[in-house]
Amino acid sequence: QVQLVESGGGLVQAGTSLRLSCAASGRASSTLTMGWFRQAPGKEREFVAAITWSGDYTYYSESIKGRFTISRDNAKNTLYLQMNSLKPEDTAVYYCTGHLAGAYYVAANYRYWGQGTQVTVSS
Repeated sequence: QVQLVESGGGLVQAGTSLRLSCAASGRASSTLTMGWFRQAPGKEREFVAAITWSGDYTYYSESIKGRFTISRDNAKNTLYLQMNSLKPEDTAVYYCTGHLAGAYYVAANYRYWGQGTQVTVSS
């Protein structure tokens, strides 16, 4: 089993930056491709970004491409999401995911999930 714990969320103003972290414990080596999803109030959970185990390949949703960067440090068993130029529409609970089996943009294809961290961007 793998446990994922997110941190780094908070309340920020539009145009500023945040970096989310996700610490994996347990059988961290089985996280394989990892990703970030987010869910705003009243909306479905949506794909944000994903990264392969080696870090050679990254994938982003169009809504955040160019502003967010996903990365990982396997030696530290930690996944990151650097979020720049934040907008009010980025407000959501952000979830870390691991162990992809299938299309990277489908939430159901990930086995492990964190509890989420709230990001609120004020205008």
